Amino acid sequence: MLDLNSDKSIYVQIAEIIENEILLGNLKEEDQAPSTNQFANVYQINPATARKGLNILVDEGILYKKRGLGMFVAEDAKKIVQKKRQDSFFKEILPEIINEASRLGIPMEDIVEYLLKYKGRE
Repeated sequence: MLDLNSDKSIYVQIAEIIENEILLGNLKEEDQAPSTNQFANVYQINPATARKGLNILVDEGILYKKRGLGMFVAEDAKKIVQKKRQDSFFKEILPEIINEASRLGIPMEDIVEYLLKYKGRE
């Protein structure tokens, strides 16, 4: 869902929506992605904004264009999205978690112990 109050641009949110659908398995290799007009109608945004979000994914090799037919999920798209999100996790999210734990005085051993317990609940 788009969050118009987010710090992220709408076109970035559009790209993330498609990525999430790929990660969840709702969009598989060779499936057609929603069109720019579909995004524009559902989210009441300019089709050019939606196109910009989809084009990001084309540039990253996650989607590809079939002339006259639209955008489709590329082979290995899920792996590409996973790698992209993993890189983001380790470069952006995890350092912030570690910094917050340090500010709160939480020892790294406690975090590791919690992670191991959490993983055991799966």
